[in-house]
Amino acid sequence: MKNLMPFLLLLAVCCSACSTTRIYIVRHGERLNSSDTTSLSEMGHDRAETLALVLADKDIDSIFVSDYARTRQTAQPTADRLNLPLTTYNPRPAELIASRLKNIKNKNVLVVGHSDTILEVAKRLETTPTRSKIEGTDFDNFLVVRIKRTFGHKKTTLQELTYGRQTPP
Repeated sequence: MKNLMPFLLLLAVCCSACSTTRIYIVRHGERLNSSDTTSLSEMGHDRAETLALVLADKDIDSIFVSDYARTRQTAQPTADRLNLPLTTYNPRPAELIASRLKNIKNKNVLVVGHSDTILEVAKRLETTPTRSKIEGTDFDNFLVVRIKRTFGHKKTTLQELTYGRQTPP
């Protein structure tokens, strides 16, 4: 039994260094109009409800939103369903939120951003999106960044999915 103790201690240290973090990144839902301070349209609110359903079984631990009403409105149904607060972040520079996300271990996180920020956040998380731009009329992108850490190694992957009603091409 004494000889087994160092092995068990080493095993515990190795397992504590292992984790998987999933970061779900979406753009806010459809806008009411093109003004900077606009809220979500009816379609945007429908998309927000769909997002809550999509994420219902993903064990989300934290929700990050920019300081715009439309990102908060997109995340609110998920927050309500999971009884989580919304945490506000500054979307620029993207490195700020990416640094914060990189330090989260063994959790699942939702980040709601904008057409000109969500790909940049994914890039700052050390992934390579296939798209170079999200169009202003494109609202159905659903990016999943997976950071898997094992003892002495880290692997980051990106899935580029869609959710809800398909945005017309």
